[in-house]
Amino acid sequence: MREQTEQRFRPYGQRDKSRREVVTGTLAVAMGVLTAGAAVPPAAAAPSAAPSATVPSPARHGSVRQGLEALVRSDGVPAALASVTDGKGHTRTYTAGVGDIANGAKVPRDGQVRVGSNTKAFTAVVVLQLVAEGTVRLDGHVDTYLPGLVHGDGIDGGRVTVRQLLQHTSGLPDYVGHLGDDIRYYEPRDLLDLALRHKADFAPGEGWKYSNTNYLVAGLLVQKVTGRPVAVEIDQRVIRRAGLRHTYFPAPGELRPRERHPRGYHQASAGAPVVDATEWDPSWAWAAGQLVSTNSDLNRFYSALLRGRLLPRPQLDQMRTTVPAGRPFADGARYGLGLVGTPLSRGGQVFWGHGGSMTGYETRGGVTEDGRAVHIAVTTQPGETTRKHMEELVDEVLCSTAGARKG
Repeated sequence: MREQTEQRFRPYGQRDKSRREVVTGTLAVAMGVLTAGAAVPPAAAAPSAAPSATVPSPARHGSVRQGLEALVRSDGVPAALASVTDGKGHTRTYTAGVGDIANGAKVPRDGQVRVGSNTKAFTAVVVLQLVAEGTVRLDGHVDTYLPGLVHGDGIDGGRVTVRQLLQHTSGLPDYVGHLGDDIRYYEPRDLLDLALRHKADFAPGEGWKYSNTNYLVAGLLVQKVTGRPVAVEIDQRVIRRAGLRHTYFPAPGELRPRERHPRGYHQASAGAPVVDATEWDPSWAWAAGQLVSTNSDLNRFYSALLRGRLLPRPQLDQMRTTVPAGRPFADGARYGLGLVGTPLSRGGQVFWGHGGSMTGYETRGGVTEDGRAVHIAVTTQPGETTRKHMEELVDEVLCSTAGARKG
């Protein structure tokens, strides 16, 4: 379950087969099933995003369709989904492949998926709201809020700041690569204890390395400061304010996505059985990656964020103050506070988002300064080549929508 770095969220490995459904068919049944764009109304809670009088151009329709179809036919993902939003808030959805490879069911339009580390952006927004309220200081130390909790070999919560947690410059080791093979419920403190058995990657502020432990600690900090579960804070402070209709933080033991969703799959290696991982317990990801959402809701979230609907300007500026980011992010990407800025290949612009990798699903996408947005999901955790193809499709769609606006 490594997240999207050189240690990206990997699958659980060899698990108890009594807890999983092994699909005996092959991915071939997913090939060639493509559904063209269906209109989705703009977010009702976004008055600044009036309905558009235009829809994506036929050429753009074609590029999205072809891109998703290539992910299914050439890359072999069971299903691919996309939502494309123009600068006025009008969204179209697209699907390719099949939603269930056991029975060939259609991919639900804008179906719910596990969005992995996009959760980090939601958690970061809550922390920055607390900063705006004066309850938390970005350059305050973790020990101020969680006294004595974060300590170990080269690890000192009295030296690690809140900013360093959110920007992955703390040096805290990632717990994910040390999880066992059993599928079960994890308490956040158990995950932290697992991380603290290992040596720090570097001294605080002396490097950059993606670590889910940073957002585990951030979630614990939110709970300590507010006195309420991080799931409640994310729901009330972010999901409801942004008008997201299909996004939620699963409750303990809640394994099945609540709404229509494509099944998510794992294949340990080429030729290995295809495993249905849709309902594997997601608690190991917690505040670093547990959210369920849709591509359209992710477009709405990042658009609301950039428009200043979730954070005051000083905190939004801090969130977009970046440092160079390494893998798993695209070349030239820079990491802010739970937000990634990625340069587009044409036009000299940057789009903002995060991306996420979670057992059975992968998402990529973001939003430009003028409100154009795209998110793409596939129903497996792909290899590096397929992730790059997803990133290239995001880039192509955002570049082509910029051209359409200018034209």
